[in-house]
Amino acid sequence: MAVSETRETVIEASPAEILDVLYDLESLTEWSSAHQKVEILERDDDGRPKRSRQVVKIVGINDEQVLDYSVHDNGVSWTLVSSQQQRAQEGRYTLTPDGDRTHVRFDLTVDPTVPLPGFLVKRGAKGLMETATDGLRKRVESRKGQ
Repeated sequence: MAVSETRETVIEASPAEILDVLYDLESLTEWSSAHQKVEILERDDDGRPKRSRQVVKIVGINDEQVLDYSVHDNGVSWTLVSSQQQRAQEGRYTLTPDGDRTHVRFDLTVDPTVPLPGFLVKRGAKGLMETATDGLRKRVESRKGQ
């Protein structure tokens, strides 16, 4: 059964500054506890990730996944290519400028291959959503201070 979640936040940065962090997939292991290893398999003509392999651990479940990325005028999205623990995954960051800050919407749909207890799914989703928004905000703001 697929699980979909949405979370929004505001980050005191421009969309370009946020995209710089989102495109830096190799640094995910530094600000996302779920990401154990990230490898870029292919880049587009502008050097942005087009395909990556990631090793993740969420609520005690390890997975190796390959994701394809798409760049949009207002953000970035990805689609699952292969995984040991998921049938499907769709993620998207939508960035809307608001003066000196940016409204960030994160949408994620995951379809695990094995049935999981509801409490485990909720706990995993909560952690992912917090990392994807609060973790992103902290990472962007820490890089602005450099």
